[in-house]
Amino acid sequence: MLWRKFNGEPLSLPIKSAVEEAILRETKAGFKLKVCIGTDSQVRFGETEFATVIVFLREKRGGFMFMSREKTKRPFTVKERMLAEVARSIEIAFELCDLFNRYDIDMEVHADINTNPQFKSNEALREAMGYILAMGYAFKAKPDAFAGSCCADRVVN
Repeated sequence: MLWRKFNGEPLSLPIKSAVEEAILRETKAGFKLKVCIGTDSQVRFGETEFATVIVFLREKRGGFMFMSREKTKRPFTVKERMLAEVARSIEIAFELCDLFNRYDIDMEVHADINTNPQFKSNEALREAMGYILAMGYAFKAKPDAFAGSCCADRVVN
């Protein structure tokens, strides 16, 4: 996965090293951090593009994020696509969770899934919530899942 900053600049380090460097820089500057990880997707012309974000929130001081995009021609049902988004978020959360534990940083996984049963994405809510919680991560869904529904959405739209 190729990761970059919000301004488009590619990260020069592997994601785990870049995240640790960011944690050290921000905590040295006196910021208390929280990290939210989310993924969104968009289907266009038979291709599905996934965008995964790692959002660093500085307590009462804004934040910044790293992002990654990938495309596939594989067709998905809505439920499959929602669960594929969650799987991508969990994959990166799992890769980074030891850093967050080491530096005592709260982390949430955000699922871009609507809690309102009138929306198609809601079909995947129970499975996604179970998957995330079973991994031991804090879970947020729409409207509280801003990492997926707002931040990652900006990357794919």
